[in-house]
Amino acid sequence: MTADHWTQAVRQHLGLGRLLPLGGPGDGAWIAEPAAGAVLRRSVDDLPGLRLGALRLSLADTGTAYEAGVPAPPSALPPGPLRIVAECAAAPDEPLPGAAGRLRTALARAADSGLGLVVAEIDVRVTELLEPGATPASARREQPRTPEEKPPPGADTSGGGNGNGDAGRVADAARAVPGVARLTGALGGLGRPVHIEERAQGRQGEAALPRRHVRVELAVARGARALDVARAVREAVTTALPDRPTVAVLVTESAD
Repeated sequence: MTADHWTQAVRQHLGLGRLLPLGGPGDGAWIAEPAAGAVLRRSVDDLPGLRLGALRLSLADTGTAYEAGVPAPPSALPPGPLRIVAECAAAPDEPLPGAAGRLRTALARAADSGLGLVVAEIDVRVTELLEPGATPASARREQPRTPEEKPPPGADTSGGGNGNGDAGRVADAARAVPGVARLTGALGGLGRPVHIEERAQGRQGEAALPRRHVRVELAVARGARALDVARAVREAVTTALPDRPTVAVLVTESAD
């Protein structure tokens, strides 16, 4: 198994799904598919006569993908316009094209203003008819929460996960940014939200001094636009270290 396939398997095991690009090639930000899906689902919970089903996000066209301005998280999708495929159930008292249009509009608004995703296509498929008087999704979700799972042995629960030194400074800088709910470390394992490594800079075959690269994994607070938070974290982390490394941000959760 290659390193890329291994990373994909880890992502699936952790429930991260695809790692989707936030913003454009220069933004250096990605978001896990379930985190993006949570925001999109909340945006349509109160739409009357509609119930969102399966939701899938992917690159709209691999031919329009771009090279990221900073090293991406392992096996993340490259920056480029996205396609959203949404299945839904609709009430029978409204023409289906109208219901699909309302859902498409709500998803487009949430993808932009709630997340910062660049979306080229939204494909809505009505797969079922609702019973008259069906309970809205927002009401169905108001159920007692199950007890929160304890972190695995060795996981850092303080949000730092890397001790003192530069990793600690990065963690402190990221946590201070408004909109950051907490640092996570889902992809790196063992609760390590900050990853620092050295990477060669420059074109292939050209001699170049290595430059440090930092990846920060975090959860975004509810109501905060994920792309704006990621941009602010990148700026805060870059200025927190004297060598001004390249920085990538991975949003792994959208906090409730």
